Amino acid sequence: MNTKLILVILQGGSCDKLLHQLVDANYRVTEISSMGGFLRSKSLTLIIGVYPDQVDHVLNLIRATCPTPAGASQHNATIFVLDAGEFISI
Repeated sequence: MNTKLILVILQGGSCDKLLHQLVDANYRVTEISSMGGFLRSKSLTLIIGVYPDQVDHVLNLIRATCPTPAGASQHNATIFVLDAGEFISI
């Protein structure tokens, strides 16, 4: 079965809460400190490997934990869902 790789680039203070939500839901998460954007602001990138049937659950956790406030000019999360050709655990 193909796996998916979800990359989540987070802004703001909801990073720790999302990390705990994902770990509590038994997802394995790798956290990387990152920097980017126009002002080179600090952000956090999460890497999550999941099966295709788990993608919607992870996206719903992200939406519930890191919502963008109404009328905000900045968003809290940028999400990429990629096909991972192979998953190997050594």
